[in-house]
Amino acid sequence: MLRLQARVSSLHHVASTSMARATWATSPSGGCLSRTLPDVQARLQSTEVKPIQKLMVANRGEIAIRVFRACTEMHIQTVAIYSEQDVNQMHRQKADESYLIGKGLPPVAAYLNIPEIISIAQENGVDAIHPGYGFLSERSDFAKACQDAGIRFIGPSPEVVYKMGDKVEARQAAISAGVQVVPGTDGPVESAEAAVEFCKQHGLPVIFKAAFGGGGRGMRVVKTMDEVVENYNRAYSEALSAFGNGALFLEKFIERPRHIEVQMLGDRTGEVVHLFERDCSVQRRHQKVVEIAPAPQFDQSMRDKMNADAVKLAKHVGYENAGTTEFLLDKNGQYYFIEVNARLQVEHTVTEQVTGVDLVQSQIRIAEGRTLKELGLTQDKIQLNGCAIQCRMTTEDPARNFQPDTGRIDAEGMGIRLDSASAFAGAVITPYYDSLLVKIIAQARDHPSACAKMLRALREFRIRGVKTNIPFLLNVLQNETFLNGSVDTYFIDENPGLFHFAPSQNRAQKLLYYMGSVMVNGPSTPLGTTIAPSEVMPTVPHTPTSKFRCLLRDPPAGFRDVLKKEGPEAFAKKVREHKGLLLTDTTFRDAHQSLLATRVRTYDLKRIAPFLAHNFSPLFSTENWGGATFDVTLRFLHECPWERLRELRQLIPNIPFQMLLRGANAVGYTNYPDNVVYKFCDLAVKNGMDIFRIFDSLNYLPNIIVGMEATGNAGGVIEAAISYTGDVSDPSKKKYNLDYYVKLAGELVKAGTHILCIKDMAGLLKPRAATLLIQTLKDKYPDVPIHVHTHDTSGAGVAAMLAAAQAGADVVDVAVDSMSGLTSQPSMGAVVASVEKSELDTGLNLDKVSQYSAYWEQARNLYGPFECTTTMKSGNADIYKNEIPGGQYTNLQFQAFSLGLAEQFEEIKKMYSVANMLLGDLPKVTPSSKVVGDMAQFMVQNKLTAELVHEKAAELSFPSSVVEYFQGYLGEPPGGYPEPLRTQVLKGAEKIEGRPGASLPPLNFDTIKDTLVQKYGTHITEEDVMSAALYPKVMDDYLDFYNKFGPVEKLDTRTFLVGPKIASETEVNLEKGKNISIKTLAVGDLSPSGTREVFFELNGQLRSVRIQDQEAQKEMHIHPKAVTNVLGSVGAPMPGTVIDIKVKEGDTVEKGQKLLVLSAMKMEMVVSAPMAGTVKLVAVTKDMKLEGDDLLVEIE
Repeated sequence: MLRLQARVSSLHHVASTSMARATWATSPSGGCLSRTLPDVQARLQSTEVKPIQKLMVANRGEIAIRVFRACTEMHIQTVAIYSEQDVNQMHRQKADESYLIGKGLPPVAAYLNIPEIISIAQENGVDAIHPGYGFLSERSDFAKACQDAGIRFIGPSPEVVYKMGDKVEARQAAISAGVQVVPGTDGPVESAEAAVEFCKQHGLPVIFKAAFGGGGRGMRVVKTMDEVVENYNRAYSEALSAFGNGALFLEKFIERPRHIEVQMLGDRTGEVVHLFERDCSVQRRHQKVVEIAPAPQFDQSMRDKMNADAVKLAKHVGYENAGTTEFLLDKNGQYYFIEVNARLQVEHTVTEQVTGVDLVQSQIRIAEGRTLKELGLTQDKIQLNGCAIQCRMTTEDPARNFQPDTGRIDAEGMGIRLDSASAFAGAVITPYYDSLLVKIIAQARDHPSACAKMLRALREFRIRGVKTNIPFLLNVLQNETFLNGSVDTYFIDENPGLFHFAPSQNRAQKLLYYMGSVMVNGPSTPLGTTIAPSEVMPTVPHTPTSKFRCLLRDPPAGFRDVLKKEGPEAFAKKVREHKGLLLTDTTFRDAHQSLLATRVRTYDLKRIAPFLAHNFSPLFSTENWGGATFDVTLRFLHECPWERLRELRQLIPNIPFQMLLRGANAVGYTNYPDNVVYKFCDLAVKNGMDIFRIFDSLNYLPNIIVGMEATGNAGGVIEAAISYTGDVSDPSKKKYNLDYYVKLAGELVKAGTHILCIKDMAGLLKPRAATLLIQTLKDKYPDVPIHVHTHDTSGAGVAAMLAAAQAGADVVDVAVDSMSGLTSQPSMGAVVASVEKSELDTGLNLDKVSQYSAYWEQARNLYGPFECTTTMKSGNADIYKNEIPGGQYTNLQFQAFSLGLAEQFEEIKKMYSVANMLLGDLPKVTPSSKVVGDMAQFMVQNKLTAELVHEKAAELSFPSSVVEYFQGYLGEPPGGYPEPLRTQVLKGAEKIEGRPGASLPPLNFDTIKDTLVQKYGTHITEEDVMSAALYPKVMDDYLDFYNKFGPVEKLDTRTFLVGPKIASETEVNLEKGKNISIKTLAVGDLSPSGTREVFFELNGQLRSVRIQDQEAQKEMHIHPKAVTNVLGSVGAPMPGTVIDIKVKEGDTVEKGQKLLVLSAMKMEMVVSAPMAGTVKLVAVTKDMKLEGDDLLVEIE
């Protein structure tokens, strides 16, 4: 306060020594300004027109460029100044000359350095300085310094700048001129305590305003007494930072006003004209967002009166040059003067549009000494022409309470009139200055038409790399209240719908970021082998939909048509009555799960899908979903499994889809509440699934029945499956004999299965056993269709399936030739050829099978990094001894290699059989097969035999999957648990009796959805909720990945896996009718910040992305980021500088307690604790500069 009083005293001294030039007076209480008649006459006599030759703009950004453009049209040389942080900004490039200012100073302070600005101007022959807006534009000492240096200041005289720049002085001037003012303090508020006393005396609400600046800086509304002190401190700090002076004054806060301002021009003769008004009521944080000229729905008599008052005040103070008088218009039609902005306004553009007057050129001409009359700007000649709207596009994220964003603009779009300095590709948005990016101005004959033009212009913008307020502006321009022109300053607060944003897709830029990331940091999904993906795009055989698009036709009718028309029971009956052998094609799921680690992508499935639909309509089904494919698509392929199902359904409308359902485990590896299983099946049917093969890894009937009932309720076809193990043709094997399977089949038929399935997941079903089992079941249940599934690990798969068919099986599983054999299913071509022209003829064309196989032979080469043949060269009949399931066989090989046990794989296979017997001789299918596999590897690693396991069981630490099996989490195994091993392994741990899921409470899907919406936005679907219910962490990771990298499923497989090659071109189909072309150009060198710039051409336009080099980052100090979705990991809500820290490590904090204060783009933000707890870490220090999401504090 003492500094403020000293400053006022010095200004008074300046005033007393300058009376010869202009008579003006001030008093501590705020005097009024007047000019004597001799003084005006003296100015008229001594002033002559002096053209300006060289003009400096003491500002930056778009306003500097705006002035430069005006000067260029007037043939005036231009000079820019720039801070160290602005070395790459556009405004310095648009000037004829540019000079560094404020070296070593903070970013804002550089532009407030009056002595250096004057020195640069003098050294370089500058004869005029335009202050722009903000910074020094309303500093009378700057205007005075220019005057003393013999440099013309483009604006009012220093005396008027002082009077009008000081809100208290301006208020007194308005009172003296007879203009109504808002009740408030007569002078600056001396302290927070004085502010409290004012509020007690005059009541609330009140508003703090910066005495020496505007633009919403240092402005805070106070509605409760406990907010006064904090808001005073924040407003004072903001004003000090923005204007170099923190002085504040207080006013009563007028509620529900319209904010109307009148544009003025005055000249040296004392003449003043108005250029009509602007409506600036759409504000946020008291900062204008949208401005309209003229004010819509404004009574003409009120307009005339307000404009007259503005002119009267300007003449009273002897106003010269451009300025704006601002008023608040209340709901009763009363208006109050609030301030004069003695400078050019940000929103001057809309006035220019509707009046045709170039305000910047008028400013310069007036400063040269020309009169309004000489410029043709008399009041009678200034007319309105239509309506104009200005939108301020800022780098603020409206979805995060308009927190400023920084970064690098990767693309920009076109508009109508654009006033900008940073809206170009490659521009770097820093946290040091105002967040204004570009001003868009639209003009039309009336307000609604101008809104329509603005809406169109905003939709044309493509700005990537930083968040902007475009989504918010789009909502404003479509709001009925705004379109009607009847808004007040409460408009934003009372329209929460303005903050409901359609998610921005930004797909192309995200895909570039993904491709760049893979090029710099390697694959996003772990690769299992060193085999590179093929560079050959698989050739799709001709189909009516792939070549002659003018001859599109529906595919032939198939069994799905029967299902949709007649229902599951009639469908099953038609299958039973069918003459010939039906086939299920597993190529789309189990085949690639067995051979390629489940890594085949939707991209390659979709390409061949139409061919399948048109040429394989006799198929019973195509198995394409469920089982391991569900979580692998999310976890490793970064795709949505539900989207895969929907897209394939659209392409294959005629063939039934089949999936694998793990009974009460759905498509997971654990137990879920029953309502999860029921909801999952319901959604699966709605998204296109038809047949559910339902099994339990232990053949535990209660678990299977949950899946059957869920499928039936959803309207799906129930195919209850018996997991086959042992050998029914071997009389010596007593546990899993023929009676076991017949009895279990009877229970499933009794429970209502539509189809009975024998699921031979290990390929143990020998031809003789197949004949015996299928004949027996057929005799016992003649009306129930029988479906047989096997793996060809032994090489006898085709023989087994032919034996099953001859014994009466209605359907068998096969895979197309190039995806068959080994641990996959038997060959489709072999089966088709074997029964061709017999009573078992499949109805499939062998030539079409060969074409289908040719596609997959090429496609398989794309998945070399996951190829099972790197470790498995042929089938192996030892499967009859070790009983390892087909899908697990290759996985165990990969695991053995990764664990350094490659040389011991033969021992692992033998130990698998030993482990199986130790565990009770189980049916082996996910997840029971994993239990056996984990046990086998555990025994090999620890050199254990079956005898040693029994001896040391009480002291061994078994794999968690083994412990959970013995606890009962998988259900009860056939014949019960082996004792005493179970008791020894559990060591007193809890045992679960009965069906594990029966005791679980229902899952609350609404709670899951609320959590997802809070994290990821309102676009969350029912299917997303289900994925999160099944795999919470996996789904979170998927959504985080998708938000960062976009729809990577649209990329071709080679590009997805290993990235593009330099100079390669990639076509990406984003959706129907939207294709993009990407050419990869180069990868840049490592930058000091640890990033590499990757260059592309996108649809012929240069684009680049900056990628953090993760390997280089290990050797560099990079500030840690807050952990996503961890509540106690508090990140910076915006880039900026730490200006205050309110806690220390070890402090106990409550939820909502203030942790620290950040400042960015002249805005301060208090960061509060998101939870109660103890401060574990304070990761920042005062004055530290941060990026968005940098770690601030950890609370536990």
